[in-house]
Amino acid sequence: MRKLHYRNIFAEAGFAQAEIEVRLQSCFHEIFYGLDRFYHEAGADKAYIEDTGNHDVRTEGMSYGMMMCVQMDRKAAFDRLWKWAKTYMYMTKGINSGYFAWSVSPEGVPNAAGPAPDGEEYFAMALFFAAHRWGNGEGIFDYEAEARQLLRICLHKGEQGEGGRPMWDPDTKLIRFVTELDFTDPSYHLPHFYELFALWADEADRPFWKAAALASRAYWVKACHPVTGLCAEYADREGRPQKTDPSHFGGRHDWYYSDAYRTIFNIALDAVWFGRSPWARDEANRLQKFFCETVRDNDRAIYEVDGTVLPLPALHPVAITATNAAASMAADGPWAEECVRRFWETPMRTGERRYYDNCLYFFAFLALSGNYRIY
Repeated sequence: MRKLHYRNIFAEAGFAQAEIEVRLQSCFHEIFYGLDRFYHEAGADKAYIEDTGNHDVRTEGMSYGMMMCVQMDRKAAFDRLWKWAKTYMYMTKGINSGYFAWSVSPEGVPNAAGPAPDGEEYFAMALFFAAHRWGNGEGIFDYEAEARQLLRICLHKGEQGEGGRPMWDPDTKLIRFVTELDFTDPSYHLPHFYELFALWADEADRPFWKAAALASRAYWVKACHPVTGLCAEYADREGRPQKTDPSHFGGRHDWYYSDAYRTIFNIALDAVWFGRSPWARDEANRLQKFFCETVRDNDRAIYEVDGTVLPLPALHPVAITATNAAASMAADGPWAEECVRRFWETPMRTGERRYYDNCLYFFAFLALSGNYRIY
């Protein structure tokens, strides 16, 4: 791998390093131990991250929490989260055995019998980083063995006639939204993770992960609008917004909404870890221009991917501000510093819906301060 330079974009914008570090530690404390925390310890050796809007525990949040811990060098909290996930979310029976139930109650009762692939890919990456930062332990704390086993299931599920499907389509190399369906979610695509899986996963699977990284970068070009930079929450294999049955997934998902905010963050972090492509630069500039110029006076709404403003407020407005700022890791346009300053001036969210906003807030702050790193 090339030697990485992790830019401190806050410092480049003139903020003092001491103040940046205090804010970073404060953000972590607020999520894990503050009055508005949503990390909760359970017994002597477990903990969970609560989705405060839906009042459940999701593989998304658990894997996010583990990534936060490994980035911040908090091994004890990492191990608590991983033990809770393995105890209450890991499925040992049925066609989805080897995966994690995507939603479980805070008491540990499954709400779902299937996985959500974004959880699995974050679990695997966090486990590899933990192995490299802290070393491997025994049992479930042999982090590297756990990561490899999980990725093995993700690619080869069903090949031995046991039922179930892999999380990545073997032909297109694209991640599925859920294993039983073939459309995808642009924000699930993490080529910067796949590049590392291509170094650390089972040797036989490494060519697949390298191909998956290339496929996901090509997919982003299809999924992101060439003028606005926006993408849909769910999209088909050609990147076209996916209109789903409201009875199955709770309504429309062909808008720039919630999940979709993560896409530009992923594009920008990929640019930091594996080099900024001309397309990634232009995409970040397009999106920042859309929010800073086109909809400057209505920048916390819901949008069609072509930029049409819908008469609905965003469910996660702070997440929009955070990920717009994160785009500055790839951008070079006139709005990059403005987006960073707007984010700096935006406090973490409080109230019932704070979980998703503050997860993206923390990841954006971590990255913009030069602290979201490969281990």
